[in-house]
Amino acid sequence: MTRLLAMAGYVYQSAAAIILIFAISHLLPAADYTSFSLALASSQLLCVLMFEWLQLAGLRFLAAARENEAARLRWSLFAAGLSSAAALIVVGSCASLASALPAGIIALGLCISVLQGLTDLYFLSIRLSDRLGVASSLLALRATALLVGAAAGGVISGTAEAALLGITSGHLLGLVAGLVAYRTPLERASLQAMLTDWKAFAGYGMLAAGASVIHLSVPVLLRVIIIGRLGATGAGAGFSIALDLLQRPFWVLNAAIHTVSYPEVVKDFEHGTVAKSVQSARRMFEFMICTTLVLLGGLVGFIPDAARILVPRESLDGFLATAPTVAAFYFLHTHLQATVAVVPHLEKLATRLVVVAAGQFAIVAAVALAAVWAGLSPRQAVGCAALATLVTILVALGPTLRFEAFPRWSLVMQALAAAILIGSLAAMPTGPATWLAGKIVIAAIATAVIGWRGDFLLLTRRG
Repeated sequence: MTRLLAMAGYVYQSAAAIILIFAISHLLPAADYTSFSLALASSQLLCVLMFEWLQLAGLRFLAAARENEAARLRWSLFAAGLSSAAALIVVGSCASLASALPAGIIALGLCISVLQGLTDLYFLSIRLSDRLGVASSLLALRATALLVGAAAGGVISGTAEAALLGITSGHLLGLVAGLVAYRTPLERASLQAMLTDWKAFAGYGMLAAGASVIHLSVPVLLRVIIIGRLGATGAGAGFSIALDLLQRPFWVLNAAIHTVSYPEVVKDFEHGTVAKSVQSARRMFEFMICTTLVLLGGLVGFIPDAARILVPRESLDGFLATAPTVAAFYFLHTHLQATVAVVPHLEKLATRLVVVAAGQFAIVAAVALAAVWAGLSPRQAVGCAALATLVTILVALGPTLRFEAFPRWSLVMQALAAAILIGSLAAMPTGPATWLAGKIVIAAIATAVIGWRGDFLLLTRRG
C-alpha cells in the first residue's frame, strides 16, 4: 500500500507540474514566458551541476549502508550539501556580473537552485530512512506549493520575476515542512571521517553527476538552437511549452520508479545473491519500459485535447506541430539517462556514463544544427535529435546486456500495444465532452491492464 501511495504522490506531482506550465503560459505574455522558461531551465541545470553528485552518491551509498554507518554518512552528506550551496551562491553571484539578464531573475534563479538542491537532498535522506510514505507526501506538498506560488505571482504581477518568486517560496516551504515532518538520525563525524566520505562521494558522484549535467544540457541545447531560429514568437513559445511540459511526466515517473525500486536494487546488488540482484533489476527495467511506453501513448493521445483547452491561442500551432515529436524525444532521452544507466551505476562505471552522455550531446548538437541549417522545421529537427538519441542507446547497451536482467518481452509487447491504442485516440474528435470521457475510459482500462499484468507495485509478491 505504501508503494501505491508513493506512486500516486508522484502522479500528483506530475499533474501539478503540467498544470503549472499551462497556468504560467496563460498568465504571462509570450516574451515573459520565454524568459521564465529559460530562467527555470537554467536553474535546473545549476541544481544538477551542484547537487546531483550528492544525490547520486547518497542514493548509491546510503541505500547500501548498514544501520550503524548510515547516520554518519548523512552528516557528511548534509555538510557537503551546505558547502555546495555556499559555492553556488558565491560563484553564481560573480558570474552574474557578466550576464545581460536582469539581476532579479538571476538572483531568483540562484535561490531556486539552492533551495531545490537542499530540499531534494533532505527528502532523499527521509526516503532512505525507510520513510517512503513521508517522503512521497512531502514531494506532493512541495508540488502544490510550487503551483500555488507561481500562479499567485503570475496573477498578482504578471511578470517572470513574480512567477519565479512563487517557485522560490514553494521550495522554501517544502524544505521547512520536511524538517518539521521527520528528523533523520545523524551522527557527528570527525573531520577526517567526513573528508574520507567526501572523497568516496566525489569519486563516484561527481562523474555520475557530470553525465547528468550533460544529459540535462541536451534539451537546453535544442531550445537554444531552435528558439534561435524561431525567436520570441508565438511559435517559439509553443515549442518552449512543449519542451517544458513534456519533460515533466517522464522526469517525475523516472524519479518515482527510482525512489520506489532503486534502493532495493542496490541492496540486492551489494548484499544479495547474483540471482536476486538480476531479478530486482529485471523488475525495475520492466517497470520503467512498460510505464513510459504507456505514458508516451497517453501524451500523444491526449495532446490535442489538452492543447486546445489549455495552451494560449498564439502558441497553439507551434505546440501542436512539435509536441508529439518532443514526447518521443523525451521517451528516448529518459531511457538513455535512467534505464540504460542502471547497471553502470550499480557497477560504479561513472566514467562510462560521462562518455555516453558526451556522445549523445555531440551527436544531437551536430544533427540539430545540420537540420536547422538545412531549413528543416522544428518538428523535423527534434525528430533528428530523437534518432541520434536512439543510436546512442543502442551503442551504450553493453553493460546492461552483459548483466542479463532481461525484461519479459511479452509484457513489453503488451505495453507497446496499449501505448499504440492510447496514442491512436488522438485521431478521435476533441469534442463533445462525451468523446473525451470515452477516450479517458479507454486509456484508463489499457493502463490498468498493463499495471495488473506487470504487478509493478508488488501488490502480490512474486518469489
